Amino acid sequence: MARTVPALNRALDILELFLAEGALAASDITARLGLPRTTVHELVNTLVDRGYLVAEPSAPIRYQLGMKLFELGGLFADRLDLARQAQHAATEVAAACDESVHVAILDGAEVVYIAKVDSTHSVRMVSAVGRRLPAHCTAVGKMLLSALAPEALDARYPHDRPLQSMTPNSITTHAGLRAQLTEIRRAGVAYDDCESNEAVACVAVGVLDHTERVVAAMSVSVPTVRWTDQRRRQWTDLVRAGAATLSQRLGHHDGAQAPHRRVPQPPGR
Repeated sequence: MARTVPALNRALDILELFLAEGALAASDITARLGLPRTTVHELVNTLVDRGYLVAEPSAPIRYQLGMKLFELGGLFADRLDLARQAQHAATEVAAACDESVHVAILDGAEVVYIAKVDSTHSVRMVSAVGRRLPAHCTAVGKMLLSALAPEALDARYPHDRPLQSMTPNSITTHAGLRAQLTEIRRAGVAYDDCESNEAVACVAVGVLDHTERVVAAMSVSVPTVRWTDQRRRQWTDLVRAGAATLSQRLGHHDGAQAPHRRVPQPPGR
């Protein structure tokens, strides 16, 4: 069993007391947790210093949860909303093309799939929500990497560390990766030419939130037996529209992505 840090456990115990109370004095915390008064004061002072608690000017001094917890909670809520909205948008795109649709986020040098809808074809890409892949081997990953600042990209891909290869088509050089990311930034779309799966090609577009930040990427993944130049253009337009719709649902508004733009519906709908 992994070891835990006693001091951190005690600090978290203090924070969790506020789940049932709006404000607490140090003496309340001491009594409820059975900790030494000096320990409570040191932990509380640290939490105040880091913004996790805020002191009320009263006698005795009482404490409330601070803005740092609000910020963390807001980020968690945004992530939940992103996954929920991503699943809705992916479903719409998949209904229009009957191919596998994914939405992924970036975690270090990997992508994590947070939403997916499978194709109904017997030959289709097999994947799962929560799956991780090397970002530079996927269309969604390259789309997300292209939005990083140079220093953030260098931190994920140090020049002295070799790039993992998943297929013979995977990018294996730092120069090749950076050249492709430059082109992706220019075009606003990324492709995976059998780089993570020798039998599958993908097209991906970035998803923006209300702060203009690229927070995810949406892709259409297609077995090479159905991948043609004409259909590639159609799928590119479709995933652009799907990513724009998801961006709008996350609060992004841009003149190039008009609010009335909708994901095309399949025939008969």
